[in-house]
Amino acid sequence: MPALVTGQAKFAIGQVVHHARFDYRGVVVDIDPVFQLSDEWYDEVAKSRPPKDHPWYHVLVHGSDQMTYVAERHLESIADAAPIEHPQIDDYFAEFRDGFYVSTRSVS
Repeated sequence: MPALVTGQAKFAIGQVVHHARFDYRGVVVDIDPVFQLSDEWYDEVAKSRPPKDHPWYHVLVHGSDQMTYVAERHLESIADAAPIEHPQIDDYFAEFRDGFYVSTRSVS
């Protein structure tokens, strides 16, 4: 039985965010309503033991070629966000407008 989602996602796809724990900026490219990776990954990587039953985010990291998987509690919004530099940014977004990225995906 899947875990119950305890709340709505705080951040949106295309939103520039700051990772409060590791001090980097990035842009949200996908959202899982609850943790979706393996228990082995969680035990090995998620040392602070964030809740699995809250949203987790796929984030392109500014100034690198990395994508991270981040628990909601480690992210914060950025006022007056600047664009992100990442080699895959054009794979996900068409443009940066008013502090947010606009997706290349059509919503049906």
